[in-house]
Amino acid sequence: MKKKDTITPLARGIPNGVLTQVLTEARREAEERLRRTQEMKFTISTNIEDVLFKGRARVNEMKLSDYLTRELDGRGIVDTNRDVLLEEFFKDPTKYIRDKGALDEMQASGHYLSMKRAVKGEVIFDEDIRKLRDNGVNNPPGWSLAAAEVKATVHNSTKHFLDAAAEEARNPTTTTAPEKLEGCYESVHNARRSHAVELPDGVERRKRGWEWGCMRGSQNSHGRTRKLTTLPKRMTLCSNPVRHLPC
Repeated sequence: MKKKDTITPLARGIPNGVLTQVLTEARREAEERLRRTQEMKFTISTNIEDVLFKGRARVNEMKLSDYLTRELDGRGIVDTNRDVLLEEFFKDPTKYIRDKGALDEMQASGHYLSMKRAVKGEVIFDEDIRKLRDNGVNNPPGWSLAAAEVKATVHNSTKHFLDAAAEEARNPTTTTAPEKLEGCYESVHNARRSHAVELPDGVERRKRGWEWGCMRGSQNSHGRTRKLTTLPKRMTLCSNPVRHLPC
């Protein structure tokens, strides 16, 4: 009996199920790499590959057979293209898929176009990384010190990412989530009358317009005030009933 080139419908279920599991694991690993990369700010020791790819799963390293199994249920797979990488496939699709119907169906999808763009971007990054390493550029500081003619050899997208990484490495900043103190109002509109009052006419009001004051006192004093402090309109006001903080 002559061997068929393509996967038969009966046999497709098994590799498709296995592939789904493999792709799920690959996505999970890629997400974990991305999370670690996002948490790890760019430093002087970060390599340029991490800067450009940021831990993403590499699309151009995916096999064509895996892609066809996922997108077309195995249509177009033959023995000669099972191990072809997407990077090679997108250079000449008709060379690896002779089934015109399967190829037309695949190329008509939006996912095909997005994958093609992703592969092209990765190929560009790979080429630029090789050029930079040949010139001794391996990290953000090396990029900052590189000669203009070296920087001119890479694409604008590569320059953009490396410039940003070099700036972050030079001026590291710690970004923390805003902390909301218990017992503080977010605006004067939520404060009690005994805590936020409008200042009377005076020099400050004529200079700035409307001003608000924050009454400062003990936990049980809602009306008595030892000191009245002028606050900007958007400044956080203290909540007496929960915890009185100095303004």
